[in-house]
Amino acid sequence: MTDLSAPDPEGTRRMSMIEAINDALDVMMDRDPDVVIMGEDVGYFGGVFRATAGLQKKYGKTRVFDTPISECGIIGVAVGMGAYGLRPVPEIQFADYIYPGLDQLVSEAARLRYRSAGQFTAPMTVRTPFGGGIFGGQTHSQSPEALFTHVAGIKTVVPSTPHDAKGLLIAAIEDNDPVIFFEPKRLYNGPFSGHYDEPAVPWARHPDSVVPAGHYRVPLGQARIVREGEAVTVLAYGTMVHVVREVAERQGIDAEVIDLRTLVPLDIATIVKSVNKTGKCLIVHEATRTGGFGAELSALVQERCFHALEAPIERVTGFDTPYPHSLEWAYFPGPVRIGEAFARLIAA
Repeated sequence: MTDLSAPDPEGTRRMSMIEAINDALDVMMDRDPDVVIMGEDVGYFGGVFRATAGLQKKYGKTRVFDTPISECGIIGVAVGMGAYGLRPVPEIQFADYIYPGLDQLVSEAARLRYRSAGQFTAPMTVRTPFGGGIFGGQTHSQSPEALFTHVAGIKTVVPSTPHDAKGLLIAAIEDNDPVIFFEPKRLYNGPFSGHYDEPAVPWARHPDSVVPAGHYRVPLGQARIVREGEAVTVLAYGTMVHVVREVAERQGIDAEVIDLRTLVPLDIATIVKSVNKTGKCLIVHEATRTGGFGAELSALVQERCFHALEAPIERVTGFDTPYPHSLEWAYFPGPVRIGEAFARLIAA
């Protein structure tokens, strides 16, 4: 971790996740004239969360432009642009609204390389805020990542820090296949500990906010060991990375916390190595439990680490209910439920 008392390395600066995403888009638009940004309010307004602020003014209305409120149209046009040779970066304002474009993503973008025998690709990166944390209710807070991990031909990325957000977004834009880039809106301005009454820590005071200037890539399919440990392996991504690390540190659990960073492709080698070392595995994600990506992780760990496991694999997730507006902090996997799972695993 970065020493906050020391000066930041030369050629870096501290950024929020929003600033890092904006910087990645700026870097790629400057490097590649084929990169085009499109979506609802991404132009003059700069996006509802300001992720594209200033880019239309800098690169013009033909490269950063607003679209009608039509998610199927946004995704469909992006598929055509990608097949033509551009690198579109469409924004879906909230992940909850991505469903009208699901057919274009599943039936066209994901299959284009295969069905054309490699003659065409869909090098498009769909950016979309996801998850809770802003009291957005059922239509602004969902976590649909598992739907896309099920579709062959689509890559699924979830950053948890400004550094990774920039590097992963650059890698996604440069990739020749369609990528769904889920941005945890709860992390845009700073990570939470998981306690309702504790505000987010501003990224400016957080060690993971140091971001290199210019172009760099965080490879897709490479997990990050956030915290080394011997007692239990924790698999998480997005917002939950910060929550589980905080719980482990407050409770003195010798947990090895792994930030998956990309769900597809998945760094299964890092997971297997850790679980074989600790013998125990906890999986935490914000999405609903049934059919969530945690179920796939559990199956993969059981298949590859069965003889090393000393306890049943634990999952702490959202509940199998419609997203509750007024009770969202009870819905989130928080310190209480995660702490109880730690206790069961340590005692096993």
